[in-house]
Amino acid sequence: NLPAAVIARLFEPEGQLTEQEYSPTAALLPNQYLVLRNGKKSALATYARREADNRFVFRWVQKMSVYGISPRNAEQSFAIHALLNPGARLVTISGKAGTGKTLLALAAALETRSQFRQILLTRPIMPLSNKDIGYLPGDVQSKIKPYMQPLYDNLHVIRGQYPEKSEMFQRVQKLLDEEKLAIEPLAYIRGRSLVKMYLIVDEAQNLTPHEVKTIITRAGEGTKIVFTGDINQIDHPYLGISSNGLSTLIDKMQGQEIYAHIDLRKGERSQLADLASNIL
Repeated sequence: NLPAAVIARLFEPEGQLTEQEYSPTAALLPNQYLVLRNGKKSALATYARREADNRFVFRWVQKMSVYGISPRNAEQSFAIHALLNPGARLVTISGKAGTGKTLLALAAALETRSQFRQILLTRPIMPLSNKDIGYLPGDVQSKIKPYMQPLYDNLHVIRGQYPEKSEMFQRVQKLLDEEKLAIEPLAYIRGRSLVKMYLIVDEAQNLTPHEVKTIITRAGEGTKIVFTGDINQIDHPYLGISSNGLSTLIDKMQGQEIYAHIDLRKGERSQLADLASNIL
């Protein structure tokens, strides 16, 4: 427990604590998030470098809404902070189904749309029941649609908050029409130039470490990359909890100042979804 006066310092105009004012017992990593408590009072904070003197300080993390989506717990507040942080060019968000990983990433991308040339949502296509995509009827787009539908579902949640004739609803539709917001299979971005792009890679636990490296090394100036996934729900037959690309990325990137990681633990989709995720 911290003294109330120390926590109160976070809420002052500069909103930060020095390591002299608060010295945690454990070593911290850049962009690590903390909940500071004093009895019933608490404050959300992040550990980051201060440009003025190049020293690390604890900064207050405000609870912010992004494109109409509000955080429902501390971890979601941390995720939104990382997703909006221009200094965190690479972000990973892990968590079970229903914790809001992809929804928060998409909402944050829409909130910061003016900073990027394009928002691109993508995910790897994993064959169902060992049957390749070619087994599905129809043309290429018809075959792909079932795999991309979860991404469209998240978009519908965000857009569905607003009346169809409202500016916010129309803005999303315009981005789709102009292809400034695109949803594509991961295979489609091969060879593309990822410059000034907000790239969200969903279901990243189904990628190999090499595939993750290939994606990140294609990042040009002004690009932010967000990987989301659940390391306990791997569909790839040759990947495990520790050998998949998302786990490897989280392990290797720890301590880098342009990287942030958040683990979302509380399901917010529904009581039923949370129960199923925990016990089945």
